[in-house]
Amino acid sequence: MFFTEVGVALNRLDDHAPYAGEAAVQDARRLARNLSGARVLHISSTPYGGGVAELLHTIVPLMRDAGLDARWYVIDGAPGRFFEVTKKIHNALQGMEDGLTSEEWALYEEVNRSLVAGFPGGPWDFVVIHDPQPLQMGALVRDSISSGVDEGGAQSAKWFWRCHIDMSTPLASTWELLHPWVNRYDGAIVTSRDYAGEEIRVPVAEITPSIDPTSPKNLLVDPGRAREVLSAFSVDPDRPLLVQVSRFDPWKDPFGVIDAYRIVKAEYPDVQLALVGSIALDDPEGVRLLDDLKGAAGGDPDVRVLSNQDGVHAAEVAAFQQKADVVIQKSVREGFGLTITEGMWKARPVVAGQATGCRLQIEDGRNGYLIASTEECAARIVQILSRPDVGESLGREARETVRRRFLSTTHLARYLSLFAQGPMREPKV
Repeated sequence: MFFTEVGVALNRLDDHAPYAGEAAVQDARRLARNLSGARVLHISSTPYGGGVAELLHTIVPLMRDAGLDARWYVIDGAPGRFFEVTKKIHNALQGMEDGLTSEEWALYEEVNRSLVAGFPGGPWDFVVIHDPQPLQMGALVRDSISSGVDEGGAQSAKWFWRCHIDMSTPLASTWELLHPWVNRYDGAIVTSRDYAGEEIRVPVAEITPSIDPTSPKNLLVDPGRAREVLSAFSVDPDRPLLVQVSRFDPWKDPFGVIDAYRIVKAEYPDVQLALVGSIALDDPEGVRLLDDLKGAAGGDPDVRVLSNQDGVHAAEVAAFQQKADVVIQKSVREGFGLTITEGMWKARPVVAGQATGCRLQIEDGRNGYLIASTEECAARIVQILSRPDVGESLGREARETVRRRFLSTTHLARYLSLFAQGPMREPKV
């Protein structure tokens, strides 16, 4: 087993100025001034499918444009069973009562230890290990510093574990296995302070994710083209449309979305629902859930369950979000929820669950709605469908929220601020 470098497309900070403002671009360049040439290594589990990969496809090239030598590597050659175990870890960290067996933990350790030998050569100045999959590997390589063994130029690096998961209520038995490894890093990066339990003894920084306003998923789609995309997937562009875009994951409560749609349909018979997602390499559970959702749709022609396997990619997702009358994100747990941010950026009214990642973005009643039940979700959807002016007002505030807080330039600036510090403390941007 080893790591493979991910190729990323060119992405220039100057191209973000029309969206984020020239001041945001110049602020990022100022923060990068004393980091010119610094070597930054990101390691994650998969090059596509899910928010982490999407973030890195933007942040890595922006770091390069700012003058840093940033690289991104992913795990290659791990057995499929390993990703089943790490998905179980993911679920347990979000509170699912399904702990690891001793055999599963042994496999996790075996794969992580075998990855040490394949650690990408440096020297590195900053190493960011993303999520639980390579967590132990990173700590093992980091440990080699104190023993005087320089694994791929690691001795000079500052090491961070970056967690994108909602860890506000982790399963204790799984977290007890993992948090000692977190504490072997120089620091941890979380999306919300609520995710940093008292067991984390190393300094903690809070960095929220972002969307790339220059990406095909977030650019304005020509209205005529958007209609063509919906029609191609048997969705009527002239009828009300509810859309949830997310990985096929039980924490997103897609079955609850179908239930809410059915309540709404009793009042708005013409309403349609599109559940749009992607299947990631590190998420075998997603394939099973996709099939279950198609079964739950029960042959209803107004419910479309679509994935990248159907040809729904970035531009198609943009069209669905742009044409949605309501964007839904009915998450029970949510690390952040980039699909919420995407819908907000498109000035669509968003109805979302009460998960921490949703509450980080939505102020209830001002730039979207937060709901605690299927019935409440349906009621808010009906309110928006019956009062288009309410939806328009929420959408305007939503887009401005994203512009100020959740674009790539702000995300980059927070990383640069963290890297530029001496003794680690929370970045101030």
